[in-house]
Amino acid sequence: MNALGHSHIAGMGWVTPLGAGLEPVWERWMRGDRPEPKPVTLPGAARSHAFLPVPAQCVDFLGRTPRLRRSSAISYYAVAAGLAALENAGLTITPEMAARTAVVFATSDGGVQYTRRFYDQIARQGANGASPLLFPETVYNAPASHLASQLGLDGASYTLVGDGSVGVAALHFAGQLLDTLDIDHCLVVGAEESDWIICEAYQDWRLARTPFAEGAAAVLLGRSGPWRLSTHPGIPFFRRREVPAALERVCAELATGGPAQWAVCSASQPFMETAERAALRRYYPEAAELHPKRVLGEAPGASALIQVVAAALAVQKGGATRAVAPVVGFNQQTGGAVVELA
Repeated sequence: MNALGHSHIAGMGWVTPLGAGLEPVWERWMRGDRPEPKPVTLPGAARSHAFLPVPAQCVDFLGRTPRLRRSSAISYYAVAAGLAALENAGLTITPEMAARTAVVFATSDGGVQYTRRFYDQIARQGANGASPLLFPETVYNAPASHLASQLGLDGASYTLVGDGSVGVAALHFAGQLLDTLDIDHCLVVGAEESDWIICEAYQDWRLARTPFAEGAAAVLLGRSGPWRLSTHPGIPFFRRREVPAALERVCAELATGGPAQWAVCSASQPFMETAERAALRRYYPEAAELHPKRVLGEAPGASALIQVVAAALAVQKGGATRAVAPVVGFNQQTGGAVVELA
C-alpha cells in the first residue's frame, strides 16, 4: 500500500476562464455559466484553434509590478493565484513567515508563448537573432521565481513538470516538505498559458476532448487550516488498458478514510472516463460528480489543483464532509486527493 500524505489547507485561490475569486467562479459554475472559447491564430499557419482564455482583468493589476512587466502570461496567472491563496488564508507575508514558507510550482507546458517566439527567431534569423529578453521566460521555473520574488521568499522553491496529474504530485511533495523541513507553510501553485502551437499539439495528439484552457490554482498548505487534505503519491501505467486497475488502487487507498459525498473528476478522454466511472462506482458509489474540465477546459498544469480547490468548495458549500478528486494524466500517471472539513 502506498503511504498517503496528510496536511491541512490554509487558503486557496484560482484564476480561470470564468474569472477569479473562489466564490464568484463557484457561483457562476453552479448556475451554469460557461466561458466563451476564443480563436488563436498564427500567421502563415493553415489552421486556427479555439481555447479558453483567462479574462485580462483578472491579472491586469500585476502589470504595474516592474518584475512582471515583461513576463509571460503563465507567471501572471501563478502570482495572481498565489496572492489570492494567501489572502484567503488571512495571511500577510512577513520576513519571519517568508523564512518559513516554501514554494512548489506545477506545470505541464511552461512558458510556451515566449518559448515559441524565442525559437522562431532562431529558426528565422539564426542563433544571433535570439532575444536575451525572451530566454529567461522560456525556462520552466520562471513562474516560481517570479512568485517567490513577489512574496519575498528566498527559501525552498521547486518546479514539477508533468501531465494533468502534476498538481496532485505537487501537493503530495509539498506535504513531504512540511514533514521534513523547518517550515510552517508551502504554497503550491499550478498554472498554464495558451499559445497556437500548444493548441495545435493537443488537437493533433488528441490529448483532450475539451478545449485547451489557461488558468492557475493555488493551495496554501500548513499544519492547520479549515480543510484536511490527503494525497496519494500516484500509480503509473504503461498502457491505457492498465488505467482502470491503477486508478482503482488509488481510490481504494483513499477510501480507507471513509465515504465521500462529492467526486470531482478529471476525465477529458473516453479511456479516462471509463476508468473513473468504474473506480467511483466501486469505492464511492454515493458520490455526486462534478466535472470542472467540461466547464473550465483542460489546463494540465493547473487542472488537478483546480479539482482540489473545487473539492474544498464542495464540502464547504455543499453540506458534505468529504470530497474525492481522482486524477488520470495523459502521460502514464494516476493519482488523487481527498478533502474534508477539519
